[in-house]
Amino acid sequence: MDESLLWRARAFVYQRFADTALPPDVEEVAHWFEIEPEEAVELFKELHNRHAIFLDLDELTVRMANPFSGIPTDFKVHANGKTYFANCAWDMLGIPAALHTDAVIEAKFTESNESVQLEIKNGQIANGVILSRNSGEGSLSPTSETLRPLASLGAQSDTLLVHFPLPFARWYDDLVFT
Repeated sequence: MDESLLWRARAFVYQRFADTALPPDVEEVAHWFEIEPEEAVELFKELHNRHAIFLDLDELTVRMANPFSGIPTDFKVHANGKTYFANCAWDMLGIPAALHTDAVIEAKFTESNESVQLEIKNGQIANGVILSRNSGEGSLSPTSETLRPLASLGAQSDTLLVHFPLPFARWYDDLVFT
């Protein structure tokens, strides 16, 4: 495999996410690099195998190019006039950093389904405001990342916690669930 083409294809995936908030598909990559669609599929698979992107293998579509999500999620990042989706609470902070821009983030707490809005200005979290409350009680999944207010742990009510129950080395055991 042409290593140069492989990494240019990865850069193209990221640039397409940055420009459009959506990943390119196999046909778009094939057209851009003037290669056959089958070769673009092999590029996608090799990038997936190297953990450079994460594919939905059934459809051969880009599911994740961290911090960007190729599908709608509960982590919306509004920046540069677009709405990006992040894979998780960690990635919702990574999108403004990757784009080098200010942003407004809308996310939902895993346990309560209440919403929070964060504003990112000059690379810093400027504020975080809980937008709504849901009286429903949920439970923590033992293997999924959670976003929750620290008030539930006795901290200030406007402080947020991102909890990772699995060490980073195990995230790829089941990346979609993690």
